[in-house]
Amino acid sequence: MLRSQIAKSLKNIKPFLKISSSLKPYSHRPEMSMNSVEESQVGILCYISQLPGFRGILKQRYSDFIVNEVGLDGNVVHLTTLDSPLEIAVEKKVEVADLQDRDYTNEIESFRVLAGDSDVEKLKKLIDQVVSGVINDDESIVLCPISDKSHRTAVHNFFKERMKFLVTDTVDGPDSSSKCIRVRMNSGSNNGRGRNSRKRKNRDDKPYDSRGSDSSWPENLGKFLRFHLYKENKDTQEALGLLAKMLGTKPRSFGFSGTKDKRAVTTQRVTIFKQRASKLAALNEKLIGIKVGNFCHVNEGLVLGQLQGNRFTVTLRRISAENEDIIRAAATSLGENGFINYFGLQRFGSSSIATHLIGAALLRGEWKAAVSMVLEPREGEKDATRQIREYYKESGDIEGTLRQLPRYLVAERAILQCFQKCPGNYLQALLAIPRTLRMMFVHSYQSYLWNHAASMRVQNYGFKQVVLGDLVYCKEEDNDKETLTSPLECEDEAGDDDTHIDCNLEDIPVADLSEVKNASVKVISEEDIAAEKYSIEDIVLPLPGSRVSYPSNEIGKIYNDLAKKDGISLTESAHNSKEFSLTNMTGAYRRVFQKPKDFEWELLKYTDPNLPLAETDMDVIAKSRASRIVRDSDEKENPHGCRPEAENCNNETNISANVKDDTQTETSESQESQTALKLGFTLPASCYATMAIRELLKTSTSVAFHRALN
Repeated sequence: MLRSQIAKSLKNIKPFLKISSSLKPYSHRPEMSMNSVEESQVGILCYISQLPGFRGILKQRYSDFIVNEVGLDGNVVHLTTLDSPLEIAVEKKVEVADLQDRDYTNEIESFRVLAGDSDVEKLKKLIDQVVSGVINDDESIVLCPISDKSHRTAVHNFFKERMKFLVTDTVDGPDSSSKCIRVRMNSGSNNGRGRNSRKRKNRDDKPYDSRGSDSSWPENLGKFLRFHLYKENKDTQEALGLLAKMLGTKPRSFGFSGTKDKRAVTTQRVTIFKQRASKLAALNEKLIGIKVGNFCHVNEGLVLGQLQGNRFTVTLRRISAENEDIIRAAATSLGENGFINYFGLQRFGSSSIATHLIGAALLRGEWKAAVSMVLEPREGEKDATRQIREYYKESGDIEGTLRQLPRYLVAERAILQCFQKCPGNYLQALLAIPRTLRMMFVHSYQSYLWNHAASMRVQNYGFKQVVLGDLVYCKEEDNDKETLTSPLECEDEAGDDDTHIDCNLEDIPVADLSEVKNASVKVISEEDIAAEKYSIEDIVLPLPGSRVSYPSNEIGKIYNDLAKKDGISLTESAHNSKEFSLTNMTGAYRRVFQKPKDFEWELLKYTDPNLPLAETDMDVIAKSRASRIVRDSDEKENPHGCRPEAENCNNETNISANVKDDTQTETSESQESQTALKLGFTLPASCYATMAIRELLKTSTSVAFHRALN
């Protein structure tokens, strides 16, 4: 009875078993030649509730999708200030007065054992000059040549630990094979390494090299500057690339916990090594659509996966339903029952060549086919990009194609650059793609299998209770299971990114599979069902790998059946490249059902589609600044607090009247009142907000679908 009810609520969706029986290997599947991937093609088939859906537009404006990162500390990340702390701009310099009362006899004797008498005499003279205050910043001594690198390291460490008012670097010795250590006073300057300085072979002219030295960085500051990155309608790597260019550094200098959506307003934490807050804060005047603030120094940089999740504020515009009760019931159901934790469409790309197609070819060892799918022209992308692809397909001109190819097409550029050096070596070309990107193709195929298994679980057994053979996290692991995440669940791909799959895929984080090696799952037994120990929230399904278990009921069979139809074995590799083999991947688990946390919603009425319906962090800052300016202005003009009340009230009334009249005129002539549904909720980093929206609307979450509505 339950299954028939679910089937009835799915309307046009066919039963999963019929879909799986008609699947063919990817290379023979004609339906994949359309403009973009459809939900049914990647296993997104079911809903939890049987309630009817309604119409609504997702991301009509990018400000309709606001994402605020939630840190490991549980705090929601907001941009609240653009100013740099004053104390960060203070340089700490060595004061001569601090050195005059010190006795360095013990340090000198220790140095004698390490370096010898000759170098000790040089060091004594340098210390005397420093203490007396008659030394210049650029004055130094050069110790005797040391050929052994470990010995040189010991000398460097001696000064770091015992004589911090002195700093060292390594220079060339008297002959080409020898190296010497140079010692000078720690002045806290840039050590002659200005923007246009260059290293020179001559030992006497060589600029000071402060690599590995803490001499130029104040001891009271952490080595990493952490800040909040706010961006509008830009993906994470695009924003960081722009910051890196303006700072004169490389994008890899930044650390972050996960990528954020492009078509959205997002705020997240970022770290960068040894940078001043004042330098970053100064960029705000030049940046468009990007702001940085909330600066502080920390001792460790951020790495991928270091977040609890994301806080979403989503506005669905032009809501249309038979009545508002339908909308209210759907929103209430989402909060109480949650949604199926599918991997969203953005997991599989937005063009006609889905990422899991490429992943399947890699798993089969079809290197040439995989390269062709990455390079070939495709529907659903910009005309200019398509023309470049067609040019290469017709001409084979690698150099000419690379000149035209946008830099964000990382995979394509990596393959063609490899072909310049190793023509026809398809496997080598694939390995030239940044690892996180090339592994994302395989992970996408894992996600494809997982989605289909999740759909079959719902169709066969519903969503009310656990059944015999289900996989669940062990209750003994309750204290740890929130942090036991898979390599895919560590990703921060919240929401719906409408960029092409080729754009910045090297930035999609993939954590080490070993992170889940201690996760404990079990198969549900009759005893467990009788004890009612587990609920549907505990149910997990595996992402295929060598160290995962599968459900012992019929859900477990779908993995092998579906993979077999695609010519892929889950237990044996078809080739010798371990990187593209499921047998060399540990695998992981993912919850089947997810409830949004701190869920809230409200219905809004609006007339102007261009006005935002939710406040961003910058809106809050702008309001605060405006009120402060007004307050400061009032205090200057009326130091005693006196205000011409009558005149002021008249002005305010007139301004308000004008605004109101303009709005009424525009509404009456060209606009009708519309309804919007504003949602607020928090999801773990592994979850897709678009799948929660899909549960509400009962419609596709594809970018093309919502563009058509708009």
